[in-house]
Amino acid sequence: MAAATSFGTACILRRAAQAFAISHSHIFNTNATFSFQRKLSSQILSVSTSSASGVSQAVQASNGEVDVLVKGVGERNVTKEVKHILEMARRASLKRETLHTDFLTPPVLKESMLVLEKLADVKAISQGGYPQAERCRISVGHPEELTSDPDVISALSIKGNFQFEPCSHGDFLGSILGTGIVREKLGDIILQGEQGAQIIVVPELVEFLMSTLVKVRNVPVTCTKIPLISLDYEPPRTKSFKTIEASLRVDALASAGFKISRSKLVNMISNGDVRVNWNPVTTKGTTLKSGDIISVSGKGRLKIGEINSTKKGKFAVELIRYL
Repeated sequence: MAAATSFGTACILRRAAQAFAISHSHIFNTNATFSFQRKLSSQILSVSTSSASGVSQAVQASNGEVDVLVKGVGERNVTKEVKHILEMARRASLKRETLHTDFLTPPVLKESMLVLEKLADVKAISQGGYPQAERCRISVGHPEELTSDPDVISALSIKGNFQFEPCSHGDFLGSILGTGIVREKLGDIILQGEQGAQIIVVPELVEFLMSTLVKVRNVPVTCTKIPLISLDYEPPRTKSFKTIEASLRVDALASAGFKISRSKLVNMISNGDVRVNWNPVTTKGTTLKSGDIISVSGKGRLKIGEINSTKKGKFAVELIRYL
């Protein structure tokens, strides 16, 4: 009996160690600079030459050219991630291999795809499991090599009896991350009401989560792998309304959108509980624009819709609350 228990413990520890290594693999990646080819019509060229063996070689782009490519990307942390993905595209083009990112936030995904579209000899595919997915992985490679969608995402169904203890998106996220994996290895979480949820993950962590995720809050759960075609996704329900504000500051619009006092909202900003476009807000004076997404811990999300100026110099703002 003791031997069996020891063996079982060893298996669990080994799986945990493997999951940790997979989940934190991005920490050990080096940001080496590689070469890639670009369109000849671009002002920031990489000149392609051929060796005697006919193997195409690319002249390495300078850091200044990379800066030109990412010019216009707003947030500093988004720019940093886009540059990292650009380096990955260089390597994929030069080595004729296919490389994959972790799951990306919508701002990083959008900006990365815009940059990658400017590169010749690089094909980029984004996948999140279903058409409306917010968090996706990008695969990059030479067009001749990347001819189909790579198998880089998997889906799990988390089932339990949530009839008497409904769990939120944050509850599922907290329980999943509590197993030891990092957020970058996890895609979208699709809530299924009383039945539980469906999640998108990297394939390497499927078996680990199936064996270690046994509870969400106080509800016992079971995890099973499901095909992507079985994902049961419905467009989110929303409610739109308008507010008249003297400014477009985040404390003003979030206070109106979530029906909480501005002083409480300011405290939440100080505690790091407020995000704009998935990035933490550091000051209550942050100015918002149409299309921005505000997330408040425990309150949900809302989107800034159409903004118009009033005759009295104020702003009529459409707020779209996700229910």
